[in-house]
Amino acid sequence: MDEKEIQNSDVDKEKKDDEQEYEKICYVCRRPESKAGAMVSMPGGMNLCHDCMQKAFDSVTQGGLDLSKIPGMPYMNLNLNDLGSLNKDLEIPKKQKIKKKSDKEPKKQMERKDIPAPHTVRKKLDEYIIGQDQAKKAISVAVYNHYKRVYLADAAGKEEDAIQIEKSNILMIGPTGSGKTYLVKTLARLLDVPLAIADATSLTEAGYIGDDIESVVSKLLSAADNDVERAERGIIFIDEIDKIAKKKNTSSRDVSGESVQQELLKLLEGSTVEVPVGANQKNAMTPMTTIRTDNILFICGGAFPDLEDIIKERLKEKSSMGFSAELKDKYEKDANILSRVTNEDLRKFGMIPEFLGRLPITVTLESLTKELLVRVLNEPRNAILKQYQKLLELDEVKLVFEDDALEWIAEEAIKKKTGARALRAILESFMLDIMYEIPKDPNIGSVIITRAYLDKNGGPLIQMRG
Repeated sequence: MDEKEIQNSDVDKEKKDDEQEYEKICYVCRRPESKAGAMVSMPGGMNLCHDCMQKAFDSVTQGGLDLSKIPGMPYMNLNLNDLGSLNKDLEIPKKQKIKKKSDKEPKKQMERKDIPAPHTVRKKLDEYIIGQDQAKKAISVAVYNHYKRVYLADAAGKEEDAIQIEKSNILMIGPTGSGKTYLVKTLARLLDVPLAIADATSLTEAGYIGDDIESVVSKLLSAADNDVERAERGIIFIDEIDKIAKKKNTSSRDVSGESVQQELLKLLEGSTVEVPVGANQKNAMTPMTTIRTDNILFICGGAFPDLEDIIKERLKEKSSMGFSAELKDKYEKDANILSRVTNEDLRKFGMIPEFLGRLPITVTLESLTKELLVRVLNEPRNAILKQYQKLLELDEVKLVFEDDALEWIAEEAIKKKTGARALRAILESFMLDIMYEIPKDPNIGSVIITRAYLDKNGGPLIQMRG
């Protein structure tokens, strides 16, 4: 056997392995073999389902159209028996591959030891997130109960008497920069589950410009590398959920407000959704797959601006006159007024009762104080100061921040009212000159950032080597 024959045999073997591992996809309607049925294989790797094959023959026989005269279709008038004589090296690009579901391999069930205990989750979150103790505790318990529910569902199987535990989705409320998105990202990384983060502002009612509701599940499928079973146990975080509140005093159709809340109901409670594979938009050229959202944990987060005023208004109504009465200005300076939120306040904000009913766990995050911001700067594993110190270590330079300098940065961040996001913006502006000048002189050993430098009353303290 010569070298060419060996290469051809290797190619044939590779094609056979590919056919066994992946489903065939119809070249016309793009449906996989599991949905369209058995395929008719054509030369060049082109597959056609029986429906599309029948439509092609019907259009030829009934319409009297000679497809051979159309440019680019020279072989359509051939007899099927003659198709074998076509060039077998003709290759048609495959848009998408879908792995076959093997009946031999049993579905991997979640084991009891795979479920992380709440204190374990909380301990890991403490390494990355400062403060928000109540929020971390609530989320740790919610995640623990959710995956116990998944474990019980796997263990129960088809038992009729098995107890069905309803899932508890989470609503996170907190001011901007308090760590809502970072908390969910850290949680997904620690649990090693796929995470999809969607922005509620881009969602619209079906049929209108924007993302459909199913696109949220499509992002989760992409995060799970198109593994349906793994995606069905993932986490979906819908950010800016307060932006889909009911619009007040409007006569136009609310396609991005209340209607989006209503369409999200089926996903939050648990339903079967058909989503495109490898794309966010449905079209005829994209294969589809089915995903159940029963075991997907949904976390919705938002800043809910002006919600504080609604809460204060409700609390002031309960104030009365007399020696033991509560003063009306008691709640004006309450920094954590959001912790007193109720479903009644959220309904007044514009969230419909059906939507709130499917988010039974409400977690509120505190505004970051000056002390917390100082801790955020240097305590977490991925703290901002540690990042800059690591960058300067590559130049063999030690970076030190004085305590007064850290307090100054925290005070400026509070003035910006954007939470922890303001810390990086402030540091970037002051570190720009240092990061530019230090590589010029290889004799610099350390740089100390002082409050005087931040106040623009002096420069950083620079110590030379030796």
